[in-house]
Amino acid sequence: MFMPVIMAGGSGTRLWPLSRGNYPKQFLALTGAHTMLQQTLLRLKGIAHSAPLLICNEDHRFIAAEQLRQLNINDAAILLEPVGRNTAPAIALAALKAVQQGDDPLLLVLAADHVINDTAAFQSAVLQAEVFANSGKLVTFGIVPTHAETGYGYIRRGAGAADAYYVQSFVEKPNAATAEQYLQTGEYYWNSGMFMFKASAYLQQLQAFRPDIYQACVAALSEQTPDLDFIRINKAAFMACPDDSIDYAIMEPLTAQATDSVVVVPLDAGWNDVGGFAALWQVAEKDSNGNVLQGDVLTENSQNCFVRSEQQLIATVGVSDLVVISTKDAVLVAHKDQAQNVKAIVNQLKAAGRPEVTFHREVYRPWGKYDSVDHGERFQVKRITVKPGAKLSVQMHHHRAEHWIVVSGTAKVSIDGVDQYLTENQSVYIPITAVHALENPGKVPLELIEVQSGSYLGEDDIVRFEDRYGRA
Repeated sequence: MFMPVIMAGGSGTRLWPLSRGNYPKQFLALTGAHTMLQQTLLRLKGIAHSAPLLICNEDHRFIAAEQLRQLNINDAAILLEPVGRNTAPAIALAALKAVQQGDDPLLLVLAADHVINDTAAFQSAVLQAEVFANSGKLVTFGIVPTHAETGYGYIRRGAGAADAYYVQSFVEKPNAATAEQYLQTGEYYWNSGMFMFKASAYLQQLQAFRPDIYQACVAALSEQTPDLDFIRINKAAFMACPDDSIDYAIMEPLTAQATDSVVVVPLDAGWNDVGGFAALWQVAEKDSNGNVLQGDVLTENSQNCFVRSEQQLIATVGVSDLVVISTKDAVLVAHKDQAQNVKAIVNQLKAAGRPEVTFHREVYRPWGKYDSVDHGERFQVKRITVKPGAKLSVQMHHHRAEHWIVVSGTAKVSIDGVDQYLTENQSVYIPITAVHALENPGKVPLELIEVQSGSYLGEDDIVRFEDRYGRA
């Protein structure tokens, strides 16, 4: 039996405007009804494993918890990284946490944002890896290449049998000619970034090669604070931890010693890391003209395009090899061959301080979500959805008043200590500086329209007095 360790800390900037800072690609449903994180967890169904450990950014904790809840996964632990420090420290936290629990489990380290089409082949590879990991080996999964790819690092195999080989070396992303040579030899696999090993085996190698990372993670985990479903660690100690990947920190220097400690299990399962829109087009279902069409889309004489609309109608005529993405607040049009360069647009947005780099128009909160429908000078309109049984914080605003109009469901509203219940088509006014709270006491989602008016409408004009989600 093994413990799944799901790393869900990526930013996914090459999938903007779908993926954003506060809602990156691992939490999006890009290739089916379930999100990338949920698909990663569902892929483990049917093979024996213990409760998973999810590692994610503190800002994404409520999104991750909600997506686990939707799958009825109630036993998972969620460890929060105060800042991103790459894969070597993240895995170290997981290994140390596992050892602290009193055993030395096998860890199956998975990224939360990969596509694997053949679940049976994936599970078979995991079971093969268990045999070697139980004997103390560090096991990695090498993707059987389908073409000469320059966007991935490679693993060169050494001696072994058909189901596993000792690793001869990890190599960097090659140029086109070198990638072609790798493909022809049959000795190279794409580096998937997935691993299996005993927690103690990983920590032993980390102490040997990167004692600075090991010590920083020990210090960070020495102070743990439970927070609802989450585990918080010492922020200052983890911020002092060096930033490094498991490949650079351990795998490359270890294999350079010509050791037999690292094993690669070949994986031929329709793997894709969905690093950009071209990759997303490759794995998605296409029509007879090679188009991937998602949402309200019409096409005429268009071929090999990826077109996705989250709200309004998109129509294409006489185009090919385009990526067209329309969200509620942004539109991206790119040639498929240039779609990787969307990161340059993200950098421009960051430099300009624009909110579109971080936030969608629709923002998720632990109690539900809100959609910023309209705004102008001294006013803002939001559509608010509150989950059954959820409650917003008891709060007050210095600069804005609010009007709430119930669209559906029942609202329990408290204003300066006085409670009242509102149902469909009823409304209430909350004056500036009034201490107020909103709760959904019902069994169905509460939908309401909020109209804010005042001299300042920023989200930071909130003074919280009580909050069941630990934000007060």
